[in-house]
Amino acid sequence: MESSNPRVLLAETGVQTPLEEGRLTSRLLIAGLLAFLPLVYVHAQAPAQKPNVVIIYGDDVGYADVGAYGAKLIPTPNIDKLASQGLLFTDGHCSAATCTPSRFSMLTGIHGFRHGVRVLPPNAPLKIKPHMFTLPQLFKKAGYGTAVIGKWHLGLGDGKKPVDWNGDVKPGPLEIGFDYSFLLPSTNDRVPCVYLDGHRVLGLDPKDPLFVGKKPKGVKVTEYPDGKKDRSAMTYYPSSHGHNASVINGIGRIGRQWGGKSALWNDETMADTFVERARSYLASRKKDQPFFLYFSSQDIHVPRTPHPRFKGMSKLSYRGDAMVQLDWSTGAVLEALEQNGLTENTIVIFTSDNGPVYDDGYVDGTTVRTSTKEVDRGHDGSGPYRGGKYQIYEGGTRIPFIVRWPGHIKPGRSSALVSQIDFIASFAELLGIDLADTQAIDSRNTLSAFLGKDDKGLPFMIEEARGVALRQGPWKFIRKQGKKPAGLYNLESDIGEQRNVLGESDGVGSRMAALLHKLTDASQGIRATVR
Repeated sequence: MESSNPRVLLAETGVQTPLEEGRLTSRLLIAGLLAFLPLVYVHAQAPAQKPNVVIIYGDDVGYADVGAYGAKLIPTPNIDKLASQGLLFTDGHCSAATCTPSRFSMLTGIHGFRHGVRVLPPNAPLKIKPHMFTLPQLFKKAGYGTAVIGKWHLGLGDGKKPVDWNGDVKPGPLEIGFDYSFLLPSTNDRVPCVYLDGHRVLGLDPKDPLFVGKKPKGVKVTEYPDGKKDRSAMTYYPSSHGHNASVINGIGRIGRQWGGKSALWNDETMADTFVERARSYLASRKKDQPFFLYFSSQDIHVPRTPHPRFKGMSKLSYRGDAMVQLDWSTGAVLEALEQNGLTENTIVIFTSDNGPVYDDGYVDGTTVRTSTKEVDRGHDGSGPYRGGKYQIYEGGTRIPFIVRWPGHIKPGRSSALVSQIDFIASFAELLGIDLADTQAIDSRNTLSAFLGKDDKGLPFMIEEARGVALRQGPWKFIRKQGKKPAGLYNLESDIGEQRNVLGESDGVGSRMAALLHKLTDASQGIRATVR
């Protein structure tokens, strides 16, 4: 009979590390002391003052889009400097190969597939329900101020009725733990093309009300060209597929928008707008209250519209120049921390929501096709890894992952396996907060790895795209999906996932398949399953 004991299941996979053995027997008397010692060290080193936390979140930034990770054609001096001052993870991951589930998982500690979370359309309701425990709620529980600035794409409203863009737009970030919110509501290739300041659309003229989807009969509002009927309206650059329902600022978008002309954003100044909001927020911080800032950039998501001052700054196309703009934004946030005397007691994390993508709806001159893959004029954003955004291979979720905390994290490189989904449990450990069994059910405490005290990290980890995969030690098992067969890859000898060794693995594949089934089917989540 197949065992239901999590410790037995893990042992049966035949893939073990010293860290895994320590964790799996941590409740046994002999190993319990060994498992407890690292936590004693962490608590002994914890500062008397709680650290501020800033997460700088890039969009579609691949592993090798940063100089510190190997980019040769894109200058990223600010991110590279951050990496030199902090810990650069070479096996750091978002939880999914697409935007919305990664963001959902990072903020809730729950894998997106458990709630059917996928990339959202413009009028989608809020996927993080107000009753869910979230990362900002964790920080608020510890006395922090909390803020989100930038791209959201987690839905808005309760779904019971259409969002009223001319009134209070809620529930949203302010209902799930953030004190301050300034948003790009969905994505920059989707309507509505306006900023949401708190609950209200910024700069909206009531004489030209805003509607998304259907326009009410008898209401006179600004009408935008339909790019499907009039491609000449797309003057910035044309769409390649699907991004053409409403042409705004000369760029086709997903979804229909009506009205709201006075509130339209300027695509080329979006990075400036978010940076100015971040600067104002950081300048307003009181020294006696710690804060958590989630700075969520729109770069380098399509449509890529870097400010003219960044054009030609990379040796690539719009995509490379947008990455230079993201590096500038990162530097501006770091500079604001320094100017306000916040650097020394602030944990800064730079990372991304998924791997790279090239032509993703617009003909912007990025994509060059080789015999094996798409690249950006000789630049491969996923580096040595296979795939990128939307794909279950390593290039889909292995992304830049840098953590800096002056005086607490020794600068260097770490090969520890870490994931953004574990932020909640790890910060809960740092702040001395106990999570309930029903909170952040897939988040595990990997604080020692984030602090550079553990070079192994997670014993196993789930990756999600259109299907799911399991990373464990050197092995990666990809579950069969539709007509695509299951796969097993040894990343130590085959970093590019080119050779499927499922039929010659001496049972490793079948044992990993059994474990993956247990983990994805476990309604109580990963943390309880491996307890």
